[in-house]
Amino acid sequence: MTTDPAVLRRGLAAGIAVSDPAWRSAVEAVPREGFLGDCLFRLSGTQWVPTHRDQIGEDAWLRLVYQDATWVTQVEGVGAADSSGPLTGRPTSSGTLPSLVVRMLDFAGVRAGDRVLEIGTGTGYSTALLCHRLGDECVYSVEYDPRLATVAGDRLRATGCFPTLVTGDGLAGYKDGADYDAIVATCAVRHIPPAWLRQVRAGGTITTALGGWMTASGLIRLTVQDDGTASGTFAADQVGYMLARPHERPPRPTYFQRPGHVRPIRTDPGLLEDWTGHFVAQLAAPSAELMTTDDGVILVDVATGSQAWTEATAAGRRVHQYGPLRLWDAVEEALLTWQQAGSPAQSAFGMTVDGDGVQRVWIRDPGGPSWRLPV
Repeated sequence: MTTDPAVLRRGLAAGIAVSDPAWRSAVEAVPREGFLGDCLFRLSGTQWVPTHRDQIGEDAWLRLVYQDATWVTQVEGVGAADSSGPLTGRPTSSGTLPSLVVRMLDFAGVRAGDRVLEIGTGTGYSTALLCHRLGDECVYSVEYDPRLATVAGDRLRATGCFPTLVTGDGLAGYKDGADYDAIVATCAVRHIPPAWLRQVRAGGTITTALGGWMTASGLIRLTVQDDGTASGTFAADQVGYMLARPHERPPRPTYFQRPGHVRPIRTDPGLLEDWTGHFVAQLAAPSAELMTTDDGVILVDVATGSQAWTEATAAGRRVHQYGPLRLWDAVEEALLTWQQAGSPAQSAFGMTVDGDGVQRVWIRDPGGPSWRLPV
C-alpha cells in the first residue's frame, strides 16, 4: 500500500511549533513533493550525490520528502535532475526544511490580509504556503535564477497557486506591487537593501537572515518607520540561509600562510564555534572568511588579502597577522566586548537603520556596543 502524503503532511505539521496555527494548516495542505521534482542531492562525504525518485521507490521518496530536512536541489547552478553523477561544490538552491520556513513566516508576523513580497521563490514551496495562508492576490515573489523561476512557476500553477511571480534581482524588490505589509527573504543578505525599506509601508516589517562571508547568520525582523528608518531584534532561532547571489563573496585570493606580526592572543579561538561568538566575529571583520585548523583558526580578508592565523605553542596561543587589516585584533576586541556584556545569546542583539542609511547591529539597545554593517 502506497504511503498517503496527506498523512505525512499532518505528521510534519504536528511537529512544528508556531504561535499562529494557520501555518500548520498550510503545511498540511501544501504538497511538498510537488516542489522537489523527481531528484535531489544528498551529501556523501564531500560530494553531492543525486537521488532519483524512481531509484528508491515511491514510499521511500515520500518519506524522504516529508522529513523536516533541507534538501539541496541545485549545486553550482546544476539541477539534481540534470546531473550525470556526483558533484562537488557549493549548493545554490534547496528546499529548506519546512519547520524553518514556517517559523520564519510566523516570526515575521504575517497575517491574513497582508500583502507580502517574498525574496527568493526557490522551489516555490514557501510561496505556496504564503498563497494558502493569504490568497494568491496578496503574494508577490521574486527569483534571481531564470531557470528556477520557470520551474517554480510551473509547479505553483500545477498545485493551484497563482501569485505574482517576477524574475529579477530580489535585492531591488518589486516596486510595482508596493507598498507591502511585509517583506520576507528566503535568502540571507549582508545588509538590508535600500529598496526594501522604500517598498514597505510605515509600520510594516522586513524579515530576513543577516549573513556574511564567514557563514554566520541571524534572523532579524525590522519595523519600518514613517521617516524610512527601521529597527528590530533578532530571533532566538539558529537559522542559516544561502546568501543572495549578488551578496556572495568574490573569489578569495590564493591563501598561503605569511608570518606577519606575531603576538599572544587574549581570547580562545574556540569562541568562534559558539553560534553567537561566530556572528560577533563576522560583525567585526565583515569581508573576511573563516577556516579552522587542528589548533586554531584562519581569517582571510577577501577585499585586501589580509590574513590572521592562530596557533598553539608551548608558550601559549599566539596569532600571526599580515596585511593592511589586523583581522584578529578586530575579532578579538569584538569577542571581548561581547564577553564583557555577559556573552548574551543572539536574541539580545538588535539592529537599526538610521536616516542616513547607516546600518548597525547592537547588543541589548541601540546605545550599547555596536558594529556597522558593510553597505
